[in-house]
Amino acid sequence: MTIALGEPGVGGLSEAVDALRDWQHEGAPMQLHPGDVGWFWRFGAEATAAAVRTWSRDGQILAVGLLDGHDLLRMTIAPEAQRDEELARRLVADVTQPEHGVLAQGTVYIEAPASALIQGLLAGEGWDTDEPRTPLRRDLGQPVKDLGVRIEVTGPEQAHVRAAVQRSAFDRSTFTDDRWHTMAAASPYADARCLVAYDDQGNAVAAVTVWSAGPGKPGLLEPMGVHRDHRGHGYGKAICVAAAAALQELGSSSAIVCTSSSNAGAVATYKSAGFQPLPEVRDRRRDA
Repeated sequence: MTIALGEPGVGGLSEAVDALRDWQHEGAPMQLHPGDVGWFWRFGAEATAAAVRTWSRDGQILAVGLLDGHDLLRMTIAPEAQRDEELARRLVADVTQPEHGVLAQGTVYIEAPASALIQGLLAGEGWDTDEPRTPLRRDLGQPVKDLGVRIEVTGPEQAHVRAAVQRSAFDRSTFTDDRWHTMAAASPYADARCLVAYDDQGNAVAAVTVWSAGPGKPGLLEPMGVHRDHRGHGYGKAICVAAAAALQELGSSSAIVCTSSSNAGAVATYKSAGFQPLPEVRDRRRDA
């Protein structure tokens, strides 16, 4: 049976997220994580379903993509299918041919595992590489030391605090307490936590959301930010260490995160919190 491109709809989101969860393992290349879909879910189930694509053979999902905006497809592939030539050629056809409707016209980007066959095929079709990003990983096999900063897990009553830190940390953020409630009600958030750090005066100074993929699998930080009025005091390090501790409690084998290599401050913050940089990765880019 040939490869089928699908849009799972709201009813099929759980199956797609479960596939992503199954594919996470130690030593895997940086890839789409169930937490990425969970974070996107702040826009609602219908918007998330509209952004997800699956590629299947005989009813088995082999690849999952998340359209993050109109110009970026974040994709990952089942470990056993990453060198599957039929799948790779179908993926390339679907993302390069406008009539397939996966990506818009103009300059577009694809994030895919560095080891997947699709990388070489895209290069052969003239896709260049974009700016480098740095994945970082902290092993959770040893206890995570408490840094002494007050950390609270966000519940429904504190959603506005978590959202306010997000908007302060990211200039273009549209995160609100309503969007937090939408995200927190979705199935991926059952394995997630939002954490907020406070200074000695009780000000909310940093926040992070962590996503477990299940016991013994890598957990993701997405997103992490420090309030613009409280930078330079070590709160980024503190919230990242707290994130690692939360993922350890959730059973994760490691904590992973990825950021632009050009964002030297973020890379330094993660390293200060015990995260080790991994080889850089690059999205594929097709210019208009």
